[in-house]
Amino acid sequence: MSDNLPAFYVHQYSTNIQLLLQQKGSRLRGSVMSGTHVGTQASPVDQIYPVTANKVVSRFAPMPRIDALLTRRWAFPVDYDNNQMIDSFDKLRLLTDPSSHYVTNAIYALGRAQDAELIDSFFGTAKTGVEGADSTVFASSTQTAIVATGASAHTGLNVAKLRAARRILMSNEVDLDTDPLYCAVTAKQHDELLAEVQVIDADYNGGAPVLLDGKIQRFLGINFIHTELLKTGTDDLGGTSRMIPVWAKSGMYLGLWNDIMTDISQRKDIQGLPWQAYAKETIGATRLDEKRVVRVWCYEA
Repeated sequence: MSDNLPAFYVHQYSTNIQLLLQQKGSRLRGSVMSGTHVGTQASPVDQIYPVTANKVVSRFAPMPRIDALLTRRWAFPVDYDNNQMIDSFDKLRLLTDPSSHYVTNAIYALGRAQDAELIDSFFGTAKTGVEGADSTVFASSTQTAIVATGASAHTGLNVAKLRAARRILMSNEVDLDTDPLYCAVTAKQHDELLAEVQVIDADYNGGAPVLLDGKIQRFLGINFIHTELLKTGTDDLGGTSRMIPVWAKSGMYLGLWNDIMTDISQRKDIQGLPWQAYAKETIGATRLDEKRVVRVWCYEA
């Protein structure tokens, strides 16, 4: 056998392209209100504060006037884009065209950006007022559910905390019959709920299945969404906890100035005439009503 035979060895490359593990786009978008806008800022809703009824105590009395307080919520656009270059020389060396995978990867990234804007808005400062010049902070004292097993003990997500969040929303007159409730959780909080007998036992849920292929779909009228993008913070007991949002759909908003747009074009101004996979969006998120959003502290061990 010739010693020069290795010169004929060839490299074999995969005919598949695999995207690495990631959250595939937005998971929260369908659980909030949304609309399209133009301009430098937008008010998705004008809001009227509650009024009280006057009791009539005499005949032909003067008619008092009631002036309801008015306010607005504002969303401000934020631009995102994703630009990936695919060299024509590289494409000659591949057995499959990666262009569609590059675009898919970009769409996933822009979808996660939508969730990131919403997550920041759950407990962030909302812009209010006639022109959006006023600031309304999250009502931490009344809209936070933290239930500890002892005077100073931290706990993860459990049924007691979900009940507390639901109680807060009900006491605020959220219409649970027409306004869907949602809760975003990471894998850790989901696993903590799997240890709760009241969650996984159908006898506690009127015989209705709570789990689908081992995943909690709905409990206490709350729909669960898994995302690892949720943030941590310093909780009411001075520890580090995950900030879990429980909200009514009408309480959160995602504005779309320019929904996800993709474009694949060839760059004539660069050597090799590479292909450019470009994607962009312009979005803005805001909390519409403090009383429709609850923060649940879940300890991060």
